[in-house]
Amino acid sequence: MNITIRPFEGIRVAVPIGFSYKEAERVVQSNINWIRKRQARIKQARQKYDSLLKKSTEIDTSMAKRVLIERLDKLSQLNGFSYKKVFIRNQKTRWGSCSAINNISLNVKLLLLPEELRDYVILHELVHTKIKNHSAKFWRELDKYVGDAKRKQSNLNEYGLLLI
Repeated sequence: MNITIRPFEGIRVAVPIGFSYKEAERVVQSNINWIRKRQARIKQARQKYDSLLKKSTEIDTSMAKRVLIERLDKLSQLNGFSYKKVFIRNQKTRWGSCSAINNISLNVKLLLLPEELRDYVILHELVHTKIKNHSAKFWRELDKYVGDAKRKQSNLNEYGLLLI
């Protein structure tokens, strides 16, 4: 069973085949404290990032492309990375991604993040040009470029509401 809490969408409970409604209800009730904590965090984040949420609809895409590609090029050259193509998109679930053939996609909403986190996302994807997973080796490699990658990932997660 999977319980998902999404801002603006509410709570979603995915129940596998064979689970009864009563069983699902029992699992939800046993997780009610976790659900309430998540809802409170989402409410806080919505209040904290309300002005950024409004700005997210006003991003100049051509300017975002120019700024993000320029920074990607600079960070890749400084750190000895290469990539095939870059795509700048308005994605709803990811800050960035790296394909199997080293094409990098970056989210225009990266412009809403503090510069340190923007660079973190770009370097995260650049490290994926060499290591295609999130293994311990990947995180050690990323730490070489960003220092304390796990903390930065945690900080980035606080801005997840902006992706919607």
